[in-house]
Amino acid sequence: MHHPCLSCGACCAHYRVSLHWSEAEPDLGGLVPIALTETFGAHQRCMRGTWAERPHCIALQGTVGESVSCSIYDARPGACRELRMSWEDGTPNPQCDQARIAYGLAVLTRDDVDRVLGR
Repeated sequence: MHHPCLSCGACCAHYRVSLHWSEAEPDLGGLVPIALTETFGAHQRCMRGTWAERPHCIALQGTVGESVSCSIYDARPGACRELRMSWEDGTPNPQCDQARIAYGLAVLTRDDVDRVLGR
């Protein structure tokens, strides 16, 4: 079984991805490509496409629920780095579950994740 996130992507197409403006400021060491972000408030930016009525991150490639990847995975925002799939740390994650449900995907079980992570 491959990593569940690679056939999901629901979180990238369900939530606004907000970040501090400095994460997209190259002069301050920011890695997120500024062209893929838009201003969101005085000190924040968000990934393009995620501040829409039906969010869909501009960096998400593929089809949600089938096969997906992030075109800027190594330079993704902190919010993306911090969002974990359910059971990754041994506990469920309501954000992961809600995004999966919104796309008609089954929520992950502890057994699913343990099998993938070799636990």
